[in-house]
Amino acid sequence: MGNSALKAHLETAQKTGVFQLTGKGLTEFPEDLQKLTSNLRTIDLSNNKIELLPPLIGKFSFLKSLALNNNKLSALPEELCKLKKLETLHLNGNHLRQLPAAFGQLSALKTLSLSGNQLRTVPTQLCGLRHLDVVDLSKNQIQNVPDSVGELQAIELNLNQNQISQISVQISHCPRLKVLRLEENCLELSMLPQSILSDSQISLLAVEGNLFEIKKLRELEGYDKYMERFTATKKKFA
Repeated sequence: MGNSALKAHLETAQKTGVFQLTGKGLTEFPEDLQKLTSNLRTIDLSNNKIELLPPLIGKFSFLKSLALNNNKLSALPEELCKLKKLETLHLNGNHLRQLPAAFGQLSALKTLSLSGNQLRTVPTQLCGLRHLDVVDLSKNQIQNVPDSVGELQAIELNLNQNQISQISVQISHCPRLKVLRLEENCLELSMLPQSILSDSQISLLAVEGNLFEIKKLRELEGYDKYMERFTATKKKFA
């Protein structure tokens, strides 16, 4: 990709506030973008080969959406956590094992996608994010869901295709959690907290592909209560 092409992209981005350069084999974050720190609202550099996100990412103080799906990121800089206006962050298909310690400072974040990384636990930093709606942690290496999850403010939590065999009963205390996806994990029926059914806000629980037959779920105490929420929600969207 030549300089003239990049220049054209930069000029467009200056006018639109959107910089999109996907599938171009980029190995690094384009340094020239720092000329547009006050213009850019959206950056999409998905499907490239970027290994490092430079500290200068922290200077894009008006950025609302950042997409770096399918790159080669193994870590994120702490400076990312300065993006106080960031609402959407897509990092699917990278090599991330953890999130920066200050990740909870991304106070505007609504949507976070980390599918297809190498996370081994649900990051506790997510519990500080008050506006979070959707969290996708599918296709990672998560083995258990810790007590801290009870603080999570998300409406939807996707944990499909992990290695989860234990879930803290605290998950039923999540104040806004309506959709919990746990398909294709390693759950025994006895490890599924019954309070998810009897005593939570969850109105869609997806647990196909675990170590029990779905029909056994119906025998659990609290299943009727869950079905009431499930049906009420379905009616609302019908």
